[in-house]
Amino acid sequence: MPALNAAVFAGTGGPDRNACSSASTSCYNNKIMKQESSTKKHRIYTMSFARIYPEYIAKAERKGRTKAEVDQILCWLTGYSQEGLEAELENQTGLETFLMEAPQLNPSRTLIKGVVCGVRVEDIEDPTMREIRYMDKLIDELAKGKAMEKILRE
Repeated sequence: MPALNAAVFAGTGGPDRNACSSASTSCYNNKIMKQESSTKKHRIYTMSFARIYPEYIAKAERKGRTKAEVDQILCWLTGYSQEGLEAELENQTGLETFLMEAPQLNPSRTLIKGVVCGVRVEDIEDPTMREIRYMDKLIDELAKGKAMEKILRE
């Protein structure tokens, strides 16, 4: 097999199509990159929950919903109390930590179905990404005007 060309990985994190001299080298390099990217964590995992939270609030408020409803959804999903949620925001906790160290993830969250960002949430294999998409889906449902009882799967 051909040796890896360092220019393939230079700068962009993706293959430099001009750096590969043959289709087999390109194919080989793409396989290596897929293996590497499957072991790397997505950058959203390290993003602060406090950075995403205002986006959820803004999305809800643009559609006539409230911060209190967003908080109710987040507390329902994660098991955090209102005080616990505020503490996580103040501590600038990373999103992965926020979800994986949640007091009690709601068992009814597995009833959340549908598409977020073009991907069915129930088909997401990575548990952390699935939890993030559950949260996104609930906020989407709130913004679309769905009743809280239905959002909370009651």
